[in-house]
Amino acid sequence: MKLREPMPELTGATVWLNSDPINKEDLLHHKPTLIHYWSVSCGLCKEAMPNVNEFRDEYKDELNVIAVHIPRSEKDLNIDQIKEVAKEHDITQPIFVDNDHKLSDVFDNQYVPAYYVFDKDGLLRHFQAGGGGMKMLRKRVNRVLGKTVK
Repeated sequence: MKLREPMPELTGATVWLNSDPINKEDLLHHKPTLIHYWSVSCGLCKEAMPNVNEFRDEYKDELNVIAVHIPRSEKDLNIDQIKEVAKEHDITQPIFVDNDHKLSDVFDNQYVPAYYVFDKDGLLRHFQAGGGGMKMLRKRVNRVLGKTVK
C-alpha cells in the first residue's frame, strides 16, 4: 500500500478472534485505526506486543486497534495456538486471522511485525515494519490524532 491510499475492506478472514467480523465502515468516520500484523512464530512481534497493547489501552477512546495474524509457516495455521499466544500476550483487540493471506495480499504486506496507521477518513498515513521504531509509531499516531507531539 502507498501513503494516502484508502483502507481496503477487511474481508477474507479465516476467523475473527475477540470480535465479530469488522468491516471498514465500522471503523471509518469515527476514529483513526492502527492495524498491526503479527505471527505466533515471530519473536519480534512478541517483544513489540506490550507497546501495541499500550497504544490500545492509552488511546482506547480515540484509536481503533486491529491485529492481523499471518502465518509464516504451516505450524502458524493452528487457531488454538493463535488463541493461546494471544492470551499469553494480552491481545484483547480484534484479531483478523489471515491464514490464506487474503488481507495481506490486498495490503501487499509480507512483514511481521508491521504497522499501518489510517486516519479517520480511512487513508493510510504511516507504515512501518520491524521490531523497533515505537517512538516513530507513537509520533505518527499522535499526529493522526491531532495531538501535539513532544
